[in-house]
Amino acid sequence: MVTLQCIALLALLGPMVDAKLPHIVMFLVDDFGWANAGWHRDDAFAEVQTPMMKSLIQEGIELDRAYSFQFCSPTRSSLQSGRLPTHVNTENLGTNVWNPADPVSGFSAIPRNMTGMAVHMKKAGYATHQIGKWDAGMATPDHTPKGRGYDTSLNYFCHANDYWDQKCGGGLVDLWDTDGPANKLNGSCEGYYNGTHGCFQPGTNKQYTIGPDVLYEEHIFRMRALNIIQAHDPSTPLFLNYDSHIVHSPLQVPTPAFDHFAFMENASTPDWDYHRRIYTSMVHYVDGVITDIVNELKNKSMWEDTIWFLQSDNGGPSFTGDNHTANNFPLKGAKYSNWEGGIRVNAFVSGGYLKQVAPQMVGTTLEGYVSIADYYATFCDIAGVDPTDTRAAAAGLPPIDSISMWPYFTGKTKTSPRNEIFADHNVVIMGKYKILVGYGEKSGTIGNDTVSVPAACWGGPYYPNSTVPSPGCERSEVCANGACLYDIFADPEEYNNLSEDPAMRQTLEMMKAKLIDLRVHQFLPNRTGGDPTLAARVGNEKYGGFWGTANCFTNTSHVICLSVRSIPSLIAPCCSCVFYTK
Repeated sequence: MVTLQCIALLALLGPMVDAKLPHIVMFLVDDFGWANAGWHRDDAFAEVQTPMMKSLIQEGIELDRAYSFQFCSPTRSSLQSGRLPTHVNTENLGTNVWNPADPVSGFSAIPRNMTGMAVHMKKAGYATHQIGKWDAGMATPDHTPKGRGYDTSLNYFCHANDYWDQKCGGGLVDLWDTDGPANKLNGSCEGYYNGTHGCFQPGTNKQYTIGPDVLYEEHIFRMRALNIIQAHDPSTPLFLNYDSHIVHSPLQVPTPAFDHFAFMENASTPDWDYHRRIYTSMVHYVDGVITDIVNELKNKSMWEDTIWFLQSDNGGPSFTGDNHTANNFPLKGAKYSNWEGGIRVNAFVSGGYLKQVAPQMVGTTLEGYVSIADYYATFCDIAGVDPTDTRAAAAGLPPIDSISMWPYFTGKTKTSPRNEIFADHNVVIMGKYKILVGYGEKSGTIGNDTVSVPAACWGGPYYPNSTVPSPGCERSEVCANGACLYDIFADPEEYNNLSEDPAMRQTLEMMKAKLIDLRVHQFLPNRTGGDPTLAARVGNEKYGGFWGTANCFTNTSHVICLSVRSIPSLIAPCCSCVFYTK
């Protein structure tokens, strides 16, 4: 018999939602320009077409103040480890870097003893899968996706590889399938100069290859994602981390996607050597990948129990080198800069599960700060597991910085729990203000000298274009009193530097002092000193021309995977190792 007390309790609890854990997709887009996202353009702007992403935002939440690091590996290290980049990795080091004197942190990207977010998800009962660009370490088995808690992965380790043959540096193939080289999955577009494989190169520089979809790396990743979903038992929660290669260089895209934007050949604002057309074709392609994954989840009757997160790893690459590709208009700056165009990024939350648990949040835009590091604790919150990293604590490594955004995303709290962004050693955001102090030392004081901050340019609606000889940026912002200061809510384009405003001097000095204090707690291990040729030698001798793990550890010994000799009594995770001696 239902008592009055039970009835009263049920009334207080409100409508009940199935306690079954939701499926989670974390989709990290590479080098995604602010103005290359359809929801930042008018519907009539034909050069930007992201219909699925725009639809997901309409059915979800736009995260208007999401922040990543200014370039690749630190963002990915932050996502997987739950630390701010300043507490895990702020360098884009090569996969061949290692320091034999430090078996914990002496490698590129994430230290060995930091726990990956997928480890926590596995503890909660999730099936965990990673696809795409890893760029969060390769040196030891601990550094691979499997070592960070993923049941399976199909990934590459470098900052970028070729979309057609998957090669990266030194002629080695960079494509890894969970435990070893993806021998049967890498492709080839050799012969494209004469079109024997259906490939061709537009433009004057002959750097950009157009070819068949079946050979394209993003297609390979898409098919892996679809196969995972098709084979998945929906009664088990799925954690899928898809890290797209798109829209990172090189500028390469399948022919149908390129042809879809043939109208740009006669654009009223001419393209710059096909950069704008190929880049926008690539963005449209990855929107199609997302479409296919969403549709497969729906076909499997999993979409209504799925929560989908998407964020870019940094702003779009513009202005520097040959990377005149993305457009961050109207934001200032680009990838490799701490201007808003470099670190404020496209992001949203969507999925059928969001409609179930927080229908009032559908179609909203959140203006509170979200760091790329915050997904770690958010996912643990959803899964009902403790995000504390005890393994890192035992090794004396920094704790997680991640803050769960789940109460904020579901409307249980009205403001973001994060009120500052320590983006790197030269920039901090507090409340509505942001200071930048140039590109000086990573530690020490910040004086009152004039500073110069480079890449201080804005694109336009049609960037890049051929109206100028080169769409690069030669402008630096010169700021007095040791820093540039902006109100990024009143002035999101960072036009009005407040550092010389007497009324803002107290705010400026307070934020400089805060940044000095934050610098003290950076994580800056020595990651170099080892033989830089080791990884390539291992790739050739052990993996048959593929990049792969090169270092292993026992409790007492440092072992290098360099020989085909097997020493199982010494080490289990790396079956073909010998002691390394210089």
